[in-house]
Amino acid sequence: MKINVFCVLAIMVFNLTMYGQKGLPIQVNDSKIKPLSTFSNSTLQKSLDRELKTNPKWKNLIAQKKMSVGIVDLSNPEKIRYASINGNHMMYAASLPKIAILLAAMDAIEKGELKETEAIKKDMKIMISKSDNKASTRMIDRLGYEKIESVMTDPKYMFYDENKGGGLWVGKRYGGGGETNREPIKNLSHAASVNQVCRYYYLLAHGKLVNQKRSKQMLDIMGNPDLHHKFVSTLDKIAPNAHLFRKSGSWQTYHSDSILVWGNDPNRRYILVALIDDSNGEQIIRDLVKPIEKALKNKALTSPIALN
Repeated sequence: MKINVFCVLAIMVFNLTMYGQKGLPIQVNDSKIKPLSTFSNSTLQKSLDRELKTNPKWKNLIAQKKMSVGIVDLSNPEKIRYASINGNHMMYAASLPKIAILLAAMDAIEKGELKETEAIKKDMKIMISKSDNKASTRMIDRLGYEKIESVMTDPKYMFYDENKGGGLWVGKRYGGGGETNREPIKNLSHAASVNQVCRYYYLLAHGKLVNQKRSKQMLDIMGNPDLHHKFVSTLDKIAPNAHLFRKSGSWQTYHSDSILVWGNDPNRRYILVALIDDSNGEQIIRDLVKPIEKALKNKALTSPIALN
């Protein structure tokens, strides 16, 4: 009898750990929050490769480094899984790097460098939810390029790392005029790589951007997106009750999207990032969601592998 009670309690504890996460930020011991690269999973990597490369168009774009995709499986907080294709390949990402402005603003507010007025809170919200370029430019002008760069290259984050292909960067106002501060590797004005954007969402989901209070505030800003295209268009249909936190971007042939999906079902909790250089990129991003969710269904865990 005692053994049966112990077994039941053990199962309850396991289920609470695995499925007890009701909201964000994810509540786990700090010792569990490790560099995302340590969670690279060969089974998930193979599933991702298979799902994407069976499509001839996508396979060709991947080979040309015109398509990058990264996924983070958050279904079990104790066993995070990560995989990416062209993960360190930095591309022009249009409005997606506005998440860098958001983080720099939160860092500045926390340090007393920027006063958190109602105007600034409104600009941060519409900069993300509506991708408002005027609000984004006002935030850039308030912060300055040096501040944004310093946060992206801060050793605490290293969201832009020259030794790993670059990453998140904002070096131009979203509109005409003004000075620029382009990143040093490819001279891009608004840049991202899927590895760095996945890391951003991973740390945000765990309350580690600035601190838990500011991370929660950022999640509130990024939640309930007003623009229902790309990833959101598909998720509206297949997971209408899931909580979505996202930022996307498009300019000419460059299309990007990044999203943290937090479903009521723990099996639909993941981060997905895609960067596409193709005239049909918006539709490709819509079409990615279902094969990505199929890849995530393979739960067999294997030893970590190096990121590509």
